[in-house]
Amino acid sequence: MPKIVKPMSALAVSKLATVGWHAVGGVSGLSLQIREPQNKSADSPMPRSWVLRASIGATRVPLGLGSYPQVSLADAREAAKKMCDAIRQGIDPRVQRKEAQSALIANIAKNKTFKECAESYMDAHAAAYTNDKHRKQWASTLNTYAYPIIGSMLVSDISMRNILDVLTQDVKDDKGKKLGDLWRLKTPTAQRLQGRLKTVLDYAIVNEYRKGTNPANWGGFLDTQLPSPTKIKPQKHHPAVPYTEVGDFMLQLQKNKSISAKALEFLIHTAVRSGSVREAQWSEIDYEAKVWNIPAEHTKIKKEHRVPLSDPAITILKSLRTEDESKLIFPSPTKVALSDMALSEIMRGMLGRGEIKEKAVPHGFRSTFRDWAAEQTAYPEEIRKVSSGHKVGDAVQQAYQRTDLLEKRRKLMEEWSAFLDKPSIKKSEQVL
Repeated sequence: MPKIVKPMSALAVSKLATVGWHAVGGVSGLSLQIREPQNKSADSPMPRSWVLRASIGATRVPLGLGSYPQVSLADAREAAKKMCDAIRQGIDPRVQRKEAQSALIANIAKNKTFKECAESYMDAHAAAYTNDKHRKQWASTLNTYAYPIIGSMLVSDISMRNILDVLTQDVKDDKGKKLGDLWRLKTPTAQRLQGRLKTVLDYAIVNEYRKGTNPANWGGFLDTQLPSPTKIKPQKHHPAVPYTEVGDFMLQLQKNKSISAKALEFLIHTAVRSGSVREAQWSEIDYEAKVWNIPAEHTKIKKEHRVPLSDPAITILKSLRTEDESKLIFPSPTKVALSDMALSEIMRGMLGRGEIKEKAVPHGFRSTFRDWAAEQTAYPEEIRKVSSGHKVGDAVQQAYQRTDLLEKRRKLMEEWSAFLDKPSIKKSEQVL
């Protein structure tokens, strides 16, 4: 049976100064251990710590309770009593400590801020962005609107109220005057922001950094607090040249012999996106089949897209072949891909010279093509959509449709190119 030691007072414990084990009483097996200092200088303190020597099973083991005087005598006795109670209940305090330490490490690992999760998500999906501009837009939107409000918050603590604070924050002018809230004043931007907030929090939930539902969900959550974007402001489309005027536009464009003008002309004939044209390489052109094979990485839908090339489109390409050719079909003077601004500058210059009547942008020619195809041809919608690189139908229809309707699209694109070579039609001549 352990020897019963008379309980020492806190003052008596403070006067202990010899190296060794000093039973302090109050709890059987509780001692203050005093050790020689590592540094033998006269003013070096002697390390002191509390130890409970207890029997776990058939083995007597020392259990540390912390350093003295950081842990007082009273606290050491209280901790020792709890350990003894746990041992009597069949609990090993050493295992309990390891479990608590593991839980603490796991919790620390899960303590991720919104900004940390957003940056991790963007790094993990770097290859999925359409281009570097897309990733920068992601980062810029979050940096401007989200990080100042929730960037340093743990994702586990973010509520719908916090999301609403981001989406309805004040928008001010250069003088600090409030113009309105973000959701109502800059609705398209706020919509994109909401989608990005949801994506980041989905990422956090999947990685177990937070539990429960996503507070940035629209259906059943934000839609109960915010008006529908469609009821706030009508959607703005890219300004486009009307198809009734596109013939005259082409006549003016063909006066410009620059590589940027040729790229824009090719874009109009093929009805594809600007990025696909600017990144186009000679290896993608099949002259024999009269097809441009756009690789998946150069399309928005991340799927290879075959474009039937009309005779005028082929003529444009052949006019560009040189002995010292670049891999790119439309290289800049520095032999890299043209910037999106290069094509836009062509149209701004034409507007400034009065060659076009209203502001328009290169991307708008996709609308010009679709409007013409819908109003001036009898081709079904699926052919018109595939011709401009859009997905057609739902997931089931896409799974079973094995053809890209190339030959049917070829006829449509030949008719489009023929239409582009005609003077602009008057409204009275339009097919109704």
